[in-house]
Amino acid sequence: MTKSSKRPPAGLPDKDTLVAFLREAGSAEKTDIARHFGLKGGDRRALREMIRELEAEGRLGKRGRKGFSEAGALPPVGVADVIERDGDGELYVRLVEASPDAPHALLIPDKTKAAPGLGDRLLVKFQRGADGWEARLIKKLDVGTNRVLGVIRKSARETRVEPVDRRSKDMLLVPQAQSGDLRDGDLVLAAIEKGDQRYGPKRGKILEHIGKEDDPRAASLIAIYTHSIPTGFSEAVEREAEDQELPTLKGREDLRDVPFITIDPADARDHDDAVYAVRDEDPRNEGGWIVWVAIADVAAYVRPGSQLDREAREKGNSTYFPDRVEPMLPEVLSNGLCSLKEGENRACLAVRMVFDKDGRNTGHRFVRGLMRSHAKLSYEQAQAAIDGQTDDATGPIMEAILYPLWNAYHAMLKGRLKRSPLQIESAERRIRMAPDGGIASIEKRTSLEAHRLIEEMMIQANVCAAETLEQKKTPLIYRIHDAPSQEKIFNLADFLHTIGKPWNKGEPGTTKRFNKLLDETRDTEHADVVNEVVLRTQMQAIYSPENVGHFGLNLDRYAHFTSPIRRYSDLIVHRGLIRALNLGKDGLTDREIAELPAIAEQVTTTERRSMAAERDAMDRYIAAYLEEHIGATFAGRITGVTRFGLFIRLEDTGADGLVPVSTLGSEYFTHDDRAHALVGERTGKRFTLGRMVEVKLREATPVTGGLVFEMLSEPEPRDPNAPAPRYGIRGRGGDGPAMRGKNRPGGPKPRNGSRPSGGLKGVRKGKRK
Repeated sequence: MTKSSKRPPAGLPDKDTLVAFLREAGSAEKTDIARHFGLKGGDRRALREMIRELEAEGRLGKRGRKGFSEAGALPPVGVADVIERDGDGELYVRLVEASPDAPHALLIPDKTKAAPGLGDRLLVKFQRGADGWEARLIKKLDVGTNRVLGVIRKSARETRVEPVDRRSKDMLLVPQAQSGDLRDGDLVLAAIEKGDQRYGPKRGKILEHIGKEDDPRAASLIAIYTHSIPTGFSEAVEREAEDQELPTLKGREDLRDVPFITIDPADARDHDDAVYAVRDEDPRNEGGWIVWVAIADVAAYVRPGSQLDREAREKGNSTYFPDRVEPMLPEVLSNGLCSLKEGENRACLAVRMVFDKDGRNTGHRFVRGLMRSHAKLSYEQAQAAIDGQTDDATGPIMEAILYPLWNAYHAMLKGRLKRSPLQIESAERRIRMAPDGGIASIEKRTSLEAHRLIEEMMIQANVCAAETLEQKKTPLIYRIHDAPSQEKIFNLADFLHTIGKPWNKGEPGTTKRFNKLLDETRDTEHADVVNEVVLRTQMQAIYSPENVGHFGLNLDRYAHFTSPIRRYSDLIVHRGLIRALNLGKDGLTDREIAELPAIAEQVTTTERRSMAAERDAMDRYIAAYLEEHIGATFAGRITGVTRFGLFIRLEDTGADGLVPVSTLGSEYFTHDDRAHALVGERTGKRFTLGRMVEVKLREATPVTGGLVFEMLSEPEPRDPNAPAPRYGIRGRGGDGPAMRGKNRPGGPKPRNGSRPSGGLKGVRKGKRK
């Protein structure tokens, strides 16, 4: 009988028991095993011998320096890297510092957390599944710090990855074995290799080949990968979406005779809201109006707990780029069954609102219905009709549909003006794509009354949703917008002092007070900068199950109800209404109610992620458009002042770029943060926030979206109220050593296109409020 087959001494577990213990524990050191089984003296020596035998048999493996685990097993909790994405979009992780033959695990993400991407390092919980190991996400670790999206730069001796992130300074050196099939200009996703390297470029490995640097769609691709925007759908979700059936009248109110119409951008592919208005014939409401808003009934197709629901929750919202959309729902739903197409029956959740002649909402009710859109119009088309230029689509519906809509809006407008929401004007730009994928033009978006009509009707529908859920004591996710902080008000007051507009620091920042300031400066040279500084003073809107009201809209309660095709928050509100009003069995579940705080945090995160990706893509498209105009001069406005330079926004394109302080001349400039100015220490001449200037384009880097300008305008004269300048005096708000002009030896130079924290940026209008 061999030694390995002898019966273990009394008290010592047999091999199967020991392996079973390690399988349950994940891993353990010898002392922990001995303590668990109560082993002492000779039993401990026998345990060491048994462990050596099990290692030799391939049943146990090392875990760390002293630990042991079942061979091929993973610990209950561990740190893992995302290393692979399969054809269905599923992600796989591998335990950090695992042996090469260690098993990979299918990542089961937590839908309440931001979605991970290739190269991310995660803390996960491992468990055996029916088809192998699974890893459940606990949280991300060092998000984005160990992966780099970049462009291949090849030389005769080496291949490097140049990051597309303008804030990154590190290039990665790629092993020759990985670079054979790569070409100069290829877009790749790479991971930083861990190690003790102290000098020279960091080492990296290629995770994924994405495209080409000069691909017209590169700007969107870079933004998608940089911000980990989920793309596509799994086969299971696509099948589930395709298996949905056309709606019927069962359990619905027949609204097909109500002449709803949709009014959307000319290039819109989905239509999630429709409107109709008619004069109220009730003699008690003389001059009043009935306004209907019908919204696609997404809840009828995307049910709680389904695959569709899980992926929609993970995405959080659709993300829009000039050349593509990454939708929250598969196209068969977003552009099909959930799109309110002209002449086709569609399931809807509709609200009937009654307004008096002064625009006050006197009552409303929600119905789950079946509707049929009577016309599909663009904003421009509807506005042209109201302005007297009808066409084949608008001419026949002027009297019955369009005039009543506009008359109802004008009544609602009285209530809006009395409410006095914040009246910030933000100039948006639109990129028009050419058929070949290039950029045809960059245009200012025109704000039409048709836009404002739809916006106000959607706002009122959102208010009705929040009020109804509160009345029915059904929990919901609010869209909240807090009042500006005292610190922001103080900063605003400091700036306004520099342009002679007094604001008492103890004065509360109400919407009426902000609007008074905007009205007072609207036709002055300071109009644009005051508008942007007021914008910067505002807090960010978020989602929350706790209500604090919506400051910008000046509303006590507000929820998002009107865009469930592209926002998961709205789908949750729809389900809440279905539950509260007993409109079906697919309403909000008890489990979802318990998870509302996590859902609110998730959709806030995904919305910000999408906004950042959309903004970055716009920057890159604009840089690509302007690359052909290097050396040209442009009119622009100073929209940001920092110690390292001036941020300029061009008037025509809305492009944002930097004038480095090192190019402003031979004088030292210091940053006066209270005056929002760069001030010359010798002469006191200034470059101030909001000033119109002329600049020359020096650099345009499409892959990073960076623009660098040269200042052509002279600085303004010294402020006569400021102390007399003398060399070496720092500005009042100086935040460090003064930055010198072009003659400063070794003066720091910012990276192309870097943007200051708190720099002024526009905001999207309309449905994102």
